[in-house]
Amino acid sequence: MSTPALILTLLLLAFLFWLGWYWFFRRRRVRPLTKEQEALLERQVDFYRRLSAEDKKRFEQSISHFLEDVAITGVETEVTAADRLLVAASAVIPLFGFPGWSYRNLNEVLLYPDTFDEEYQVKAAQRNIIGMVGSGAMNRMMILSQPALRESFSHPERRHNVGIHEFIHLLDKADGSTDGIPEVLIPHEYVVPWLRMMHHEIKEIKDDDSDINPYGATNEAEFLSVAAEYFFSQPGKFERKHPELYEMMSKIFRQEP
Repeated sequence: MSTPALILTLLLLAFLFWLGWYWFFRRRRVRPLTKEQEALLERQVDFYRRLSAEDKKRFEQSISHFLEDVAITGVETEVTAADRLLVAASAVIPLFGFPGWSYRNLNEVLLYPDTFDEEYQVKAAQRNIIGMVGSGAMNRMMILSQPALRESFSHPERRHNVGIHEFIHLLDKADGSTDGIPEVLIPHEYVVPWLRMMHHEIKEIKDDDSDINPYGATNEAEFLSVAAEYFFSQPGKFERKHPELYEMMSKIFRQEP
């Protein structure tokens, strides 16, 4: 190997070593949750309460990493410590079966004081949206209704969780298409069975023969998010009512909540 090539190789190896060192120690420096934050999770997040002591620690670390990486901003409203934890929990829950994973397509979550319209306006006459993954100028952003987020975790028995719903959309979108098939999560061999199952369940909803939120029959993408809300919020009931769907979603998300 010539001297210039050797120097270039050594410089490249040094850079890769520095990059690995930087990211390793950056992740290690993430501030752990306080006892007050842990207590908030215990009070407000059912999913967290069901975890073993070891898994709670891993959940807390994932929360810390998310809060380090993603900005959470209030728009005409104050963001509380509990709000930040609820947003982070919404993000961590769907990915809990994939240790070390994070959302590469998200920079900021905006909390709105109320519902909003498709133009992200809270003072519009027609506004009924409580959550949305941004696009266009709002790409890499998510918008959530603050009251809806809080309500989602206060009443898990209702099987609705706007935060989880939108983070599922974000995962679905990661492969470039929001189509109900999250290719970043789902093994190839499950794609066709999952499609068949989705279409069967959507027909059940349309025939009024299912307790899954009717909004899930809108399309495949909405079915995935709506079913995931139910799967994570009320897993016991979901397994009893929809055992085959529960088994398939357990494989997709690599967890049995």
